[in-house]
Amino acid sequence: MAEEVEVRGFGELEGAIMGRMWSRGTPATVRQMVEELRDERNPAYTTVMTVMDILHRKGWLSREREGRAYRYVPTVTREEHAAQLMREALSEGQNTEAVLMHFLEGGTPEEAASVREVLQKLAGKEPKR
Repeated sequence: MAEEVEVRGFGELEGAIMGRMWSRGTPATVRQMVEELRDERNPAYTTVMTVMDILHRKGWLSREREGRAYRYVPTVTREEHAAQLMREALSEGQNTEAVLMHFLEGGTPEEAASVREVLQKLAGKEPKR
């Protein structure tokens, strides 16, 4: 049984589906997703189909028809989704520097090292236009 991880920014079943889709790394049909979710929640096939269709319409999943079913894949990675959430949180404050300071103060030394590495990498890149 895969460990269920809360995925922020989604409803409960949306988050469970997206978490599974990101973890599996391969396309999935509704039936496959129902089977994978069965251990934790025993969802109805039509419920999972509806939620996956909603995720598709929202742009989180793309799909291709295979026979009578669709195969779904995420349109962004888990990391890209997390970055979007971070940008949304950052935009909530009026003082970006203060928001970043509060965020970084609560981090671990490993997270601080990661931030330094990323800043060094970005310093060597051409600016976005």
